[in-house]
Amino acid sequence: MADAISIENNAASPDDEGELLAALRAGDDAAYRSLVMTHTPALLTVARRILSSEEDARDAVQEAFVSAFKSIARFEGGSKLSTWLHRIAVNAALMKLRSRKRSQETSIEELLPTFRDDGHASQPSSRWRDAAAEAQRREVRDLVRQSIDRLPEIYRTVLLLRDIEEYSTEETAELLEINANAVKTRLHRARQALRSLLDPHMRETSA
Repeated sequence: MADAISIENNAASPDDEGELLAALRAGDDAAYRSLVMTHTPALLTVARRILSSEEDARDAVQEAFVSAFKSIARFEGGSKLSTWLHRIAVNAALMKLRSRKRSQETSIEELLPTFRDDGHASQPSSRWRDAAAEAQRREVRDLVRQSIDRLPEIYRTVLLLRDIEEYSTEETAELLEINANAVKTRLHRARQALRSLLDPHMRETSA
């Protein structure tokens, strides 16, 4: 099969998803090219978030398309093709993630809030600048991305699936092969740790 990431769009493709699906099931080469060209950018974005490596992300997307082509006959059309492909890409990225170990991870325990014997936080939370306005700035988005990458893998992945990819707790549990309570616990801790990483950059300063 031609390289799914670099293939050129040199053929007309069906506009209607039903027609495209029928063409895919019939093994139409133009339909396959159309599918790849249409969905590669979005799937690469998903894979990059999970893997933080361009080479691994491209490999995961390639593997996702191969998997999709092999199972297209079993796709029942209960969801959009894009949704189906998204899930396959996430699975491919997670499988690749499990096959390697991340290095130089920040211990999450160092990033979680601590409490005094009376139950009050040892260091009260500071007020942040207008996060909505700040989020529009590229440097802040990059900072958030870099901070997420510093989280240990098991927490980073839960945060990405729940808060970025917007999977439900149950869907995330299924993808990660853990129970829903574990997802909730890891997500809570990941959010706390992320706030600790961002706090020095986002806190309000006195005029």
